Amino acid sequence: MARALLIIVLILVLGYGAWKAFPLLAGPDLVIETPTEGQSFPGGFVEITGIAKHSERLSLNGGPLLIDESGHFSTSIVVAPGGAILSLTATDRFGKTTTVRRSVFVPNP
Repeated sequence: MARALLIIVLILVLGYGAWKAFPLLAGPDLVIETPTEGQSFPGGFVEITGIAKHSERLSLNGGPLLIDESGHFSTSIVVAPGGAILSLTATDRFGKTTTVRRSVFVPNP
């Protein structure tokens, strides 16, 4: 009886450890809230917002982007008329990366 109880406790502890470790092993999670894919910006000003969980660094088209303590980020950029691809890359402390791209359009004035 004691052996069975010990095995059950061991399985629960290992399961809990795996559940808590999974986000670290899976790498960063990156969600872009705005802009949506193919969104048009007549003025050329594009606001980019989202959440980067389990991330140590975040970059937008190769340049650094600040993340707050809860993983939220927000920035505005000016895009020239025509189409543009925004590329956001999140990197965790183990060097794993996740990249999300959004295409936006700025009509000619």
